Amino acid sequence: MRLGKLTISRYRAQLLEARASDMRRAPTTSEAALFQLVRCGKLGVRFRRQMPLGRFIADLFAPTVGLVVEIDGGYHCTRVAADARRDLALKRAGLHVLRLDAQLVMDHPERAVGLIIAAIERLR
Repeated sequence: MRLGKLTISRYRAQLLEARASDMRRAPTTSEAALFQLVRCGKLGVRFRRQMPLGRFIADLFAPTVGLVVEIDGGYHCTRVAADARRDLALKRAGLHVLRLDAQLVMDHPERAVGLIIAAIERLR
């Protein structure tokens, strides 16, 4: 698979697609809640859930504007350096990453959607 500078083997791509499929069937509460707010082109672009992008899986991806939306729960507190490397790799591939805290998504979904809308407008 090739996306910008994100190249992986066919075998690795198949493994990632299987993992992404599992993740689509069992989303976190915050991922499911946010997807309901942005699905079906409600924000003027279509989002795909758990989308394999090279060696990564994006929580939400809007291919028409190249926007990756990551919803960070408690697990990400221990992955700050790894997430920074991932974001850099995606940026080098020409994508834009927006990270949203899972608590923000759950407590203030309108703010989370507002941040996504602002990112989409910047990318258009």
